[in-house]
Amino acid sequence: MREVLSELEAWQTRGDRVAIATVIAVRRSAPRPPGAKMAINDRGEIAGSVSGGCVEGAVVEVADTILAGAPPRLLHFGIADADAWEVGLPCGGEIDVWVQRYEPGPLAEAARSGGRLAEATLLEGAAAGAKLTVDPGGGRLGTLGTAELDEEAARLASELLWAELSERHGELFIDVVAPPPRLILFGAVDVAAAVCRVARAAGWRTYVVDPRARFATPERFPDAEQVLAAWPEEAFAQLGGIDPATSIAVLTHDPKLDDAALELALRSPARFVGAMGSRRAQESRRARLLEAGLSEDELSRLAAPLGLDLGAIDREETALSILAEIVAARHGRDGGRLKRAAGRIHELGVESR
Repeated sequence: MREVLSELEAWQTRGDRVAIATVIAVRRSAPRPPGAKMAINDRGEIAGSVSGGCVEGAVVEVADTILAGAPPRLLHFGIADADAWEVGLPCGGEIDVWVQRYEPGPLAEAARSGGRLAEATLLEGAAAGAKLTVDPGGGRLGTLGTAELDEEAARLASELLWAELSERHGELFIDVVAPPPRLILFGAVDVAAAVCRVARAAGWRTYVVDPRARFATPERFPDAEQVLAAWPEEAFAQLGGIDPATSIAVLTHDPKLDDAALELALRSPARFVGAMGSRRAQESRRARLLEAGLSEDELSRLAAPLGLDLGAIDREETALSILAEIVAARHGRDGGRLKRAAGRIHELGVESR
């Protein structure tokens, strides 16, 4: 939604009629993931993309009929054949695209404000186009027409909100808007500054935490979203707690700071928890954390030593190694060389029928 939001708002302000097309499912290779959008107004202007150019012309034609009063439509584009270069996907994939009249609503507002929200759309039947939104607290707005559909949509939305995935499930499409991913770094050390630089370039929000106020200064970490001179418990409270979309990396090599952060992080719903240090340091850390009362299951969540095996030497390479592992974990991957991997390079979401 964010990629077309500025155009949508500008067009709405000047009174244009607008249609919006959304990729709702992909199979095999496809250029854009579920949730990707293209907006079309009644002046013929276009923003965004649903396929990188393969099928945009056909989608625009359908959008024009919807702007003229036709009902929303579900489109399917399959593997290219004789008409490959007209309406097809020469990359060999398939996509489903939902096209409807655009009306501002909670999803656009969440995208504008950096919030987290899921919107369920009914794709079939007499009520096709009906919507239900679900927020992280379970609050709902709208209806799909029946209590059964609303319950199913709310269940799916609650799962996908924190996975940050948009997916089609049968007659329902769940569209998720989420803020940029959040990474909390414990330890105002030099490598933390490098991680902040790499993470910012990748679109992440980083927060640096260290109780040593002399080290934890905004000047030392210009690429951080915020720098907090606080102990872990206080810092987590100031940052609004740890949610399932948060990643945490401990960088100090100081047991007094590391252990305090890890005890909280490993007992939280954080998506990823990692810690720097040698293998010998990990053995000592493990013994201390077990003595502090952490369970084997909790300790099994700890990624330590932190980072992928890139042979990193300097701070920037080390930062790249650290963020690479965190990104891989976010997408359910282990990391490694693509030439040695099997399966699809990009997991763009699944379709359940």
